[in-house]
Amino acid sequence: MHPHPAEEPPTIGVEEEFFLVHPGSRRLVAAGARVVARASAELRGGVSGEFTEFQVEGRTPPCSGPQELRGELRRARAALAAAARAEGLRLCASGTPVLADDSGTGTTGADIGDHPRYRAGLLQYRRLLDQFVLCAFHAHVHLPDRETAVLVSNHLRPWLPLLVAMSANSPYHHGQDTGYASWRAVIRSCFPCLGPPPYAASLDEYGHLATAMAATEAMLEPGMPFWDVRPNPHLPTLEVRTMDVLPDTDDTVAMTLIIRALVTTAASRVADGDPGPRVGAELLRAAYWRAARDGWPGQGLDTLTGHVLPSSEQAQRLVDDIRPALHAYGDEDEVTAFLHRLRQRGSGAERQRARMTHEPHLSAVVDGCLVQETCADGCG
Repeated sequence: MHPHPAEEPPTIGVEEEFFLVHPGSRRLVAAGARVVARASAELRGGVSGEFTEFQVEGRTPPCSGPQELRGELRRARAALAAAARAEGLRLCASGTPVLADDSGTGTTGADIGDHPRYRAGLLQYRRLLDQFVLCAFHAHVHLPDRETAVLVSNHLRPWLPLLVAMSANSPYHHGQDTGYASWRAVIRSCFPCLGPPPYAASLDEYGHLATAMAATEAMLEPGMPFWDVRPNPHLPTLEVRTMDVLPDTDDTVAMTLIIRALVTTAASRVADGDPGPRVGAELLRAAYWRAARDGWPGQGLDTLTGHVLPSSEQAQRLVDDIRPALHAYGDEDEVTAFLHRLRQRGSGAERQRARMTHEPHLSAVVDGCLVQETCADGCG
């Protein structure tokens, strides 16, 4: 069963996290609260601080399709970039800091954002959080039935490593080439509460797993798991959290459309009684690691077959699987164009390294990740 063209597509939304960098040194600057205060006049509830003061987050409202989403993303980026410039800073879209802050010591308690959950995390995870200065994009798809959302998550699990590879945009970290396409994914893999969600046959089982994790203090709260797919604790959405933040809005839009088609295709299968494939946690962990290391256009593990395949071939298999949904929602051309861009110019990680090859300065890499949207793109 696939979505019928007459069906109304579910709404979509995006959260994007960005670094604040100095235009001269290109290093991180702790100014999140000041930038958020400035941007709030334009974005109101669509902006917030993040785990550290080196970051800010922009959020879109629910959007019906790609054009609306693109406009909202550009508006948020433009407002945040303008607020950063007013503080003498720039907005940078990279999954990890290319260069560190001036101290070079990693995160300290003074850098943590002003939120009780962040302070609790510092007490719980301790020095593990020293390198947890990361920027992602999260895609939301309207799916209010939480039981269905958990079962849909089972269907998404096999594809999560491919989403890591396609979005990889963090090859550099604190002045070093890590040898990986997504160092953000590697840092996240150190945490017991992050990564792919467990396979769960029901919402009750999912809740029991989260409660057990919280009891060990591997997770802060059972009601707020941070797995890479989750029924959002506060919104009627299924949230996918796997991806590095992307430099280009068009790519963010296309990946969100892919995720919407994945979710609706999976929801149709759940409605037909299919609980999803039971991909083993060990295999999925290995696939994540390979995707983080080699990214696009490297080889990756197809967790459904156990075969190592080019990421481009895996992407084609994914698109073939979700094509009826893409076609039904009019999203096929956007996704096709995105895959063409990936093949022609590479992922964000490839483009960062290409920049370093042409201009062998890490400052040039940072410059290539700076958000370019201005108020001409949508500020009020």
